[in-house]
Amino acid sequence: MNTNGTGVESLELIVVVAVGVLAMGWLSRRTGLSEPLLLLGVGCLVGLTPPFAGFALSPDVVLFLFLPALLYWEALTSSVREIRNNFRSIALQATGLVLATAVAVAAVAHALGYSLPIAFVLGAVLAPTDAAAVAAVAKAMPRRILTVLRAESLLNDGTALVLLAVTIEVVTDERPFSWSGTALAFVESYAGGIVIGSAIALLLIPVRRRLPETLLHSVLSVATPFLAYLPAELLHVSGVLAVVTCGLVTTRFGPRVIGSDARIQAIAFWEVASYLLNSALFILVGIQLPAAVRALTSVSLAQAAIAACAVSVAVIGTRLLWFYSVPYLVRFLDRRPQQRDRRITAPQRLPLAWAGMRGAISLAAALTVPAVTAEGHVVEQRDAVVFITAVVIVVTLTFLGPTLPTVVRRARFPEDEVKTAELTLARCHMSSAALRALPELARRLGVPEAAALRMAQDIEDRRAPAPGATRRRESMRRLELALLQVERDTLRDLRDAGRIDDIVLRTVQEVLDVEEVRLGRKAHHATAESSQDDPARS
Repeated sequence: MNTNGTGVESLELIVVVAVGVLAMGWLSRRTGLSEPLLLLGVGCLVGLTPPFAGFALSPDVVLFLFLPALLYWEALTSSVREIRNNFRSIALQATGLVLATAVAVAAVAHALGYSLPIAFVLGAVLAPTDAAAVAAVAKAMPRRILTVLRAESLLNDGTALVLLAVTIEVVTDERPFSWSGTALAFVESYAGGIVIGSAIALLLIPVRRRLPETLLHSVLSVATPFLAYLPAELLHVSGVLAVVTCGLVTTRFGPRVIGSDARIQAIAFWEVASYLLNSALFILVGIQLPAAVRALTSVSLAQAAIAACAVSVAVIGTRLLWFYSVPYLVRFLDRRPQQRDRRITAPQRLPLAWAGMRGAISLAAALTVPAVTAEGHVVEQRDAVVFITAVVIVVTLTFLGPTLPTVVRRARFPEDEVKTAELTLARCHMSSAALRALPELARRLGVPEAAALRMAQDIEDRRAPAPGATRRRESMRRLELALLQVERDTLRDLRDAGRIDDIVLRTVQEVLDVEEVRLGRKAHHATAESSQDDPARS
């Protein structure tokens, strides 16, 4: 990460970011304020301090470190089935909407006096939505809508980065623009990224099967997005598509080859890592904002501010126009019954249109624009591109982000009954399979008949709880937790008295921790089922 010789050490920056993430996360949870906005604000304040006055966010750090990791985790936690069922909508938004936004932004910028090539660079930079920003504020949406948004934000980065590469080549005089060349670049980038991502994921399946330790599984999980991204970038195809495809294929085949210990450890790591990376990006963007203002020299601040406001309107307006025009055209052309069942109302379409926040990927893309052409000429208005991009990020996060939850509530989405039904179906089928297998397994393993009968009753209770069974299980759970606490206190007393070593304490404590986590998860299911036992609470 480049600090341009200001003397700011990397360790100092890490400490500042970590403290900012902790403080703003706590403040957001206490006040209900938008966490991305708070992080952006604290970053901006940090950027105004003298030690960080010359801070320059390296685009390589964002595009080669942050982006693969975040895309991979988003892909791992996406629904392959929902993506397949909504592929047309996702593909249209990830390609058509990106191109439409780029053209709209370019038209506005060109009308305000920017050269056409640099206007299209700005359009490509601001075309994609930000996966981190969308994920941070769109959690209250129904599963299907959220999947569409997340998949769009995963894939539109690939479209925008290809478009940006083409426009940069035009700006730097490396090659003239041609429609056929651009179309070929898109096809090669998409196809190459998908092939490489699929190949890496499939090649790693036998590796995952043969890894002997949970720790090595976790190391491979961390390395996987970069193993997919690097060869794609070296071959000049879409690293974004490679990572996303790799994540989706891993999601599909992972349950067959990844053990429970490795999965629990990997999920815990990725949840922390993705939260930290997302939050750090917002702070780093904020730190960069004052530098973007100071670097503005090609146009006046007032002119750039007017252009930024106009471009912000174009970005938001294009998305609104898209969602209230293109889907209706598709609806007119496709009248199949299965498509009619998936339609949503106009108010329910607004959250999709409103979730158009831009973020660090756009700023990193703007910073990749070279300062000079291939012939050594200065790229005019590059500083304005960075400034306008930074302002649009702030505007969308400030205007769209905090208001999105209200828009979602007013859309009045129906309750996701499909998920509830599928959870019930899964539990019933699992319990039935376990009950069928229990007698043979108990006989083979030498389990006493009485113990097998008790286990069968427990399985039956989980599948179809008898009246009051949930409350009894909850009472037993609380008793077990209380007994665990007694054991913990005793363990600490033994250590404090010098009768056992710290290593022994940690060994036993690990067993107690696993048991407590298990009991905590049981509480979640007990709460969900309690309304069936107690009508007064329904």
